[in-house]
Amino acid sequence: MRPSGRDLSEMRAVSIETDVTKHAEGSCLIRMGDTHVLCTASVEERVPPFIKGSGLGWVTAEYGMLPRSTSSRMRREATSGKQGGRTVEIQRLIGRSLRAGVDRVAMGERQITVDCDVIQADGGTRCAAITGGWVALKLAVDKLIKAGDLTSDPLISPVAAVSCGIYAGQPVLDLDYPEDSEAGVDGNFILRGDGQLIEVQMSAEGSVFSRDQMSTLMDLAEQGVSALVTAQKAAVA
Repeated sequence: MRPSGRDLSEMRAVSIETDVTKHAEGSCLIRMGDTHVLCTASVEERVPPFIKGSGLGWVTAEYGMLPRSTSSRMRREATSGKQGGRTVEIQRLIGRSLRAGVDRVAMGERQITVDCDVIQADGGTRCAAITGGWVALKLAVDKLIKAGDLTSDPLISPVAAVSCGIYAGQPVLDLDYPEDSEAGVDGNFILRGDGQLIEVQMSAEGSVFSRDQMSTLMDLAEQGVSALVTAQKAAVA
């Protein structure tokens, strides 16, 4: 029933290539099917003014889509002088999701910025950005540990995200664009590797959904995140 021919509970092919840029402390290119996102993590020995002197670290994120990441060219947001509401919402989601997997005391008073640039979009870009963003963050933290700037690993658990929804009346895992654009119910699920929930975004796009359907989607999301965490761990091993 799925346009891709996948089973209802089948993920798209996932690959994570690390150390893809020369200068960033951590970087990866994550591919989830035809959605490709470049993630880089940059370390700065400073924090935002609102936590300066607290001893706490900070993880933040920025997100953007390249002009031809989609089927027709999008105008660069920089040319309009401001980011769109969708961009701001997604980068805030990425930042708070990654912070949920960090011991900010152990991190020390420094900031790591994770930049997520969508090279090619085919649905689930925010989920790919979160999943790849954690890999870039982990690589940057490992570099700090190796340099002796951190005495312990401040990352509590991997953080990954996957989309689930109701497509053609059936619950499906990891929606691509043809499914996402036609889904009756669309959801994004962000979890830690230890199974703890960080955030769930669900909405009725064309039809309402039941509590049982939501539970089914949650089960699919846990399955998908488990597979993504396995891929993350393999990438940073």
